[in-house]
Amino acid sequence: MKSIINLKKFILFPVFILFCLFSFAKSSLLYAQDRIVAIVNNEVITQKDVDDFNNFIRAQLSQEYKGKELEAKIAASQKDLLNRLIEDRLILQEANKEKITYDVSRVKARIEDVKKRYNSDIEFQKDLMKQGLTQADIERRIREQFLMFTIVENKVRSKISVDPDEVTEFYEQNKKDFVAPEGRELDAFAFENEDLAKSFSYSLRSGQKVEDLASRYPFTVNKITTGNNQELRKEIEDAVVDLGINEDSGPVRIDDKYYVFKVTNIVPSRQLSLNEAHNEIHAFLLEKKAQEKLTNWLNELKKKSYIKIS
Repeated sequence: MKSIINLKKFILFPVFILFCLFSFAKSSLLYAQDRIVAIVNNEVITQKDVDDFNNFIRAQLSQEYKGKELEAKIAASQKDLLNRLIEDRLILQEANKEKITYDVSRVKARIEDVKKRYNSDIEFQKDLMKQGLTQADIERRIREQFLMFTIVENKVRSKISVDPDEVTEFYEQNKKDFVAPEGRELDAFAFENEDLAKSFSYSLRSGQKVEDLASRYPFTVNKITTGNNQELRKEIEDAVVDLGINEDSGPVRIDDKYYVFKVTNIVPSRQLSLNEAHNEIHAFLLEKKAQEKLTNWLNELKKKSYIKIS
């Protein structure tokens, strides 16, 4: 009997130690997450808030960027992360003071837009888990974004304007920056396989006309113009950048088709008129004023607020 009791003690003691170690590790993790990193008036920002915000940024950026480019964008976002959280908290506090509301249906619509980027709801939920988020986290952040947008619109953007004279003055001072780049007008011939594209390209280069080749080659053709602020795929830009008039690119694979690009015309660069540049300048000046006014407004909020960073 005594030996059995001793054996039980021998078995239970390590289990007890493991339980204590696990409990300590878990409580340490929770403590780290609950650690206060900043106080903004009567609210605290915890390490968990910072981590959640970081995860939200990663989730947003991962919809647009991948691999090294994604990591570079995330690294750039870390530089001023806590300050952004503090400013967001100040803006939300102002929104609450002003009793700003949001449209629930718009929040739901935004969530549905995000979900459409995934093949299924299960895939969406898995990606959230990978980012350390839940759907409730995303919904909360979207609600906050609507509130912040509304209060900033009311307090900042609605109070700024750009006069026509400002647009004209900016244009005259920066005229050299408003130049339409050289462009190329292209015929884009699409083929189902590379052999057809190669044969067609060879026939073009040997001097045969497209009209004569149309009956021999099954292709579709589209007109494309480069250099007119239209975003083209890099494969197309690289293929035609050095081509002259009536020269072709040779076969270029894009997705599941092969293309031959033929330059039909080269449009030289030219100075844009004030009228052509007006909208771009107006948008730039409006955004510049908005950023300046937003910075001043946030600085005033900070002066009137109690902010302590741990």
